[in-house]
Amino acid sequence: MASAAVAAPAKTATRTRTGVPAWIWALPPVAVLGLVFLYPLGLVVQQSFRPDTGGTSAQAYGDVFASTAFREALGTTVWLALGATVGCLVLGFALALVIAFVPFPGGRAVSRFIDVFLSFPSFLITLALLFVYGTVGMANGLWTGATGAAEGPFQFLTTPWGVLLAEITYFTPFVMRPLLAAFSGIDTGQLEVASSLGARPARIVRRIILPEALPALAAGGSLVLVLCLNEFGIVLFTGAKGVTTLPMLVYSKAILESDYPGACVVAVVNVLISVGLYGLYRVVSRRAGA
Repeated sequence: MASAAVAAPAKTATRTRTGVPAWIWALPPVAVLGLVFLYPLGLVVQQSFRPDTGGTSAQAYGDVFASTAFREALGTTVWLALGATVGCLVLGFALALVIAFVPFPGGRAVSRFIDVFLSFPSFLITLALLFVYGTVGMANGLWTGATGAAEGPFQFLTTPWGVLLAEITYFTPFVMRPLLAAFSGIDTGQLEVASSLGARPARIVRRIILPEALPALAAGGSLVLVLCLNEFGIVLFTGAKGVTTLPMLVYSKAILESDYPGACVVAVVNVLISVGLYGLYRVVSRRAGA
């Protein structure tokens, strides 16, 4: 009798006050998630196994994997994403240190601007760089006006280095935001004690600040890595010659070549890489206590 009395509340715990089982309320969001996200993704996977000749075949995968364009796009995507992530981590950490620990007029305004910057579209930053460093941009205009040369020296924006600069410029605030949140929780008393004992700024950063910032660095860096792998607008708007990433290859195959099975294959590969990196990030962050 006692066990039955104890079990009764456990049975009713799965029901809401209206008497409806709790799992019923989970059906609408799950249905929306499946309809909006999983169903289109399923169509992409299905199309990747359906060649233009009809039927079901994995030939599109073999053709794409064997193509030089895919291998070059994969290599370009990986090195641009890794390079941009490293650049964002270094620059973001340095800028976040200055904003958080070096008092200067307008520091709060800069910190709030970072939040606003996160809402900017990526192509807006690319257009700004084009206005400054483009072939007919301000920097080249000043150079030609001062020297009388036919063209300016700043021609890197349409190269892979220009894409890398644009991605670092745009994605650095995505690293700074979690870092500033982490720095706000550091006890400044520890920094003052360490400084009074003769510790130099570099040692204070290495021994006190950096260990506290590692989870935020892991979170911001992994986010930037995934976003850079899937970035399309920056590469498209810079017009970089010979720079083809996986998203650009999807666009090229689907829109320019009308090779929809091939485009779906590249899209599936891109999704698998992104999901794999996210899973790896979750494992690492769990072990690091992030």
